[in-house]
Amino acid sequence: MSATSFTDGWTFRTPLGPFAAVNADAVVATPVRLPHDALRDAARSPDVPSKGGGAYSPAGAYTYLKDFEVPAEWTGKIVRLEVQGAYRRAMVFLNDEFAGNRADGYARFFVDLTPYLRFGVANTLRIEVRSGEDSRWYSGAGLHRPVLIHVDEAVHIVPDGVRVSTVRVEHDQAVIEVATTLSNLGINTAQVDVRTEVTAPDGSPVEGDITPVTLAPGATSLVRQRLYVQDPELWGVDSPALYSVHTALGDGTPGVTINHGIRTITVDPKKGLRINGEEILLRGACVHGDNGPLGAASIARAEERRIQLLKDAGFNAIRAAHNPASPSMLDACDRLGMLVIDEAFDMWTRAKTNYDYAADFPQWWAADLESMVSKDMNHPSVIMYSIGNEIIEVGTPHGAAMARQLAEHVRTLDPSRLVTNGVNAFLAVIDDLADILASDQGLNELMSGDMGGGMSAISTSDTVTRRTAESSSVLDVLGLNYADGRYASDAELFPHRVLFGSETFPSQIGDLWPLVTDNPNVIGDFTWTGWDYLGEVGIGATAYAEDPEAVAGLEREYPYLTAWSGDLDITGHRRPASYYREIVFGLRSEPAIAVLRPEHHGKTITMQSPWAWSDSVSSWTWPGFEGAPVTVEVYADADEVALLLDGTEVTRGSVGDTRRMLASLETIYTPGELTAVAYRAGVETGRTSLTSATGPALLTATADRTTIRADDTDLAYIAIELRDANGVLFTGSDRQVQVDVAGAGVLVGFGSGNPKTAERFDAATRSTFDGRALAIIRPTGVGAITVTVGSDGHEVVITLEAGAL
Repeated sequence: MSATSFTDGWTFRTPLGPFAAVNADAVVATPVRLPHDALRDAARSPDVPSKGGGAYSPAGAYTYLKDFEVPAEWTGKIVRLEVQGAYRRAMVFLNDEFAGNRADGYARFFVDLTPYLRFGVANTLRIEVRSGEDSRWYSGAGLHRPVLIHVDEAVHIVPDGVRVSTVRVEHDQAVIEVATTLSNLGINTAQVDVRTEVTAPDGSPVEGDITPVTLAPGATSLVRQRLYVQDPELWGVDSPALYSVHTALGDGTPGVTINHGIRTITVDPKKGLRINGEEILLRGACVHGDNGPLGAASIARAEERRIQLLKDAGFNAIRAAHNPASPSMLDACDRLGMLVIDEAFDMWTRAKTNYDYAADFPQWWAADLESMVSKDMNHPSVIMYSIGNEIIEVGTPHGAAMARQLAEHVRTLDPSRLVTNGVNAFLAVIDDLADILASDQGLNELMSGDMGGGMSAISTSDTVTRRTAESSSVLDVLGLNYADGRYASDAELFPHRVLFGSETFPSQIGDLWPLVTDNPNVIGDFTWTGWDYLGEVGIGATAYAEDPEAVAGLEREYPYLTAWSGDLDITGHRRPASYYREIVFGLRSEPAIAVLRPEHHGKTITMQSPWAWSDSVSSWTWPGFEGAPVTVEVYADADEVALLLDGTEVTRGSVGDTRRMLASLETIYTPGELTAVAYRAGVETGRTSLTSATGPALLTATADRTTIRADDTDLAYIAIELRDANGVLFTGSDRQVQVDVAGAGVLVGFGSGNPKTAERFDAATRSTFDGRALAIIRPTGVGAITVTVGSDGHEVVITLEAGAL
């Protein structure tokens, strides 16, 4: 099998129907390198139909075009196109002939181009996509994941035709099975050898086998090889060892290489989740598909960086919410040791937006599950498949039957992994909500309080227990969205049930994590969200009565751009909630400090949802607020904290009065060094400090790497910051910054963590936010790349080198 990147040489434009095509020459097509999100650069507006759910972005329809020559050596071969993601309703044409389509914007699919190829002349590949009011968040539009071309001999390994699995692991060896599917599309019987070689993580050969196989014309055959790896290195979160399994045919055609992690997965309600026999609790992050300043484009380096930063922040698992993760993200999770719950659907037949996947589900669900499983089979990081998120039908008899059908279909495709479903009990019984609230369980009173408590209370109702029992029973692990009230009771009501918090409020992790550690039937918690995302704007933002523009609702006003609910913002910068979570997880011993923005001190909060954290920043630099009152939050696993300013105590308070492991203290802002000291039973357990920036704010720019690959998978991230001479960040002196790129690279995204902005990601000028901005550089070829960052007459020049593979 020969698979080649097919991401260069594309253009995109608006679609042209048969009549408009007469004037096609007048339509300007823009050159682009895939992956690409065409919607990212469309004009945002408060009047678009999708409103804040889609980040105030319009509907979009786009045509992608690529001209290519068909070489003579392709004669008699099978040519397929692999599209890893086209949002949405993709229609594929070659030389104006319809070749294939896919409704789902996240499904990976193959299209046979062989019948439509023309030799000796230019071939035109056209892929059309359309999106709009089909997602509850920003999903972008276009060929947002890579495209590859596969060229195979008549006798070949079929796409996704090599599946490697761990059969068993013993103390001195592991047994793995390599299952290879071959096809003969020729007219003659073929006899070939299937050759498999296994190499250890250090590159040394450890096992192999050669198996002969005969294929009649038109036949497909499955070849199984059992291999025995001695003294195996096991794949796990802390040591993600990867073996290389290379399978090829003896006729010399290119083979397939799979990175395989030898590991076992078991789960039960008494011993929880175990990887390689060791119990592990899932410290989980829900993540959407977009990459912030890149829009929905899934470029491999962006996915790798995101997984690394999430792991550095204390997460060991992600939930791909609410669509299948990209192959590039799974590759990164394999290498870095991040566990994955890959999710298929956000709806089945009951729609959540006007034009979403619900209309396509009856026709496509089986094929889309097959697509997800085929993509995930060889990724050791994937431990569970989720058949849905907040599916309304799970509370009905026929919905439960559908859940069983989906779960069993997944098990037929891959019996080695667990099946789950993210159930929102509130939605599952929403049709009967009035009757439930009127029952004698006191739920009306609970619902009149905070939103989070109300949702959890509904989940404990007798109606929810009864109506979700069947759909939950078909799962290996039940995912509960905002239903922590069931954790303890389910252990008694359903003693064989294993569950986890598939979606939880970030503001409640201090109370939620003890429920995970105290209940063996609960294997983890997944916060909404680990990484901020585009769309569902402002669900985690704070609204103040004194702000005349603020809309005190879950969907905030234009120009809000992001949800503002992530532990990390869209640039990958850790927000205060991230440090609090790290302490709750027991991963950080020293305390952490955050300061509520002093410009809002004393104001009336009209909206701060359970998805929100306090309106705070980890900074002690607030120019213009000298002598003004400020609220300081200290996060600590302690019973008391003291605040010291330049070594002198200014205030002290207890921990846990308003939130577990949090102390809220009032003081006056005075520049200097602010130190928080944590105490337990009067004994100091740790301390941390914030220092005020002094003098002028200096422009700095730092590249995450100065040498990058000159291909379509790599990027360089330039952190642009305002710091003083001692390296302390300025958070109160934001300004505009200009970025210029020359040489073998281009600026593909320029953004900040600001959740409310009308600035564009494709602009070369950007305002910093809390002293930071982020520029993303993509190579265009081999050579030097010069990045010049300027502001207020000052410049910083960075030289990058894009090298050949």
